[in-house]
Amino acid sequence: MKFLTEYLWFNTKKHREYINITSEVEKAVTKSGIKEGMVLVSAMHITAGVYVNDAENGLIADIDEWLEKLAPFKADYRHHQTGEDNGDSHLKSILVHHEVVVPLTAGKLDFGTWQQIYYAEFDGQRKKRVIVKVMGE
Repeated sequence: MKFLTEYLWFNTKKHREYINITSEVEKAVTKSGIKEGMVLVSAMHITAGVYVNDAENGLIADIDEWLEKLAPFKADYRHHQTGEDNGDSHLKSILVHHEVVVPLTAGKLDFGTWQQIYYAEFDGQRKKRVIVKVMGE
């Protein structure tokens, strides 16, 4: 079995952003030369996430509004008693989750019709990274 590890770095302009990283993951898959296997894409921070969904702006706005309703910013999170102010960002990350695994078939991401990989940033404006681990033959 072969492996390739790549890191994607982000420093978002906004506190919350959703970035389509499908093309960067595809580049890692191509570089690996792996034809059959899988790729793990994982946020390496506890206030970010990775998910697979449609690359449609209205849906992305809906996801952001839904997450804000489920885990709104508010001053009274117990986490804020530690000197932090990002309790909602941690909760949003749990809802989205921090990683996805996508199958590789014939050297390509084996997606459904509209699927894309997104990096979701919930506490941005500082340097963060995602690991892309391609595994297979």
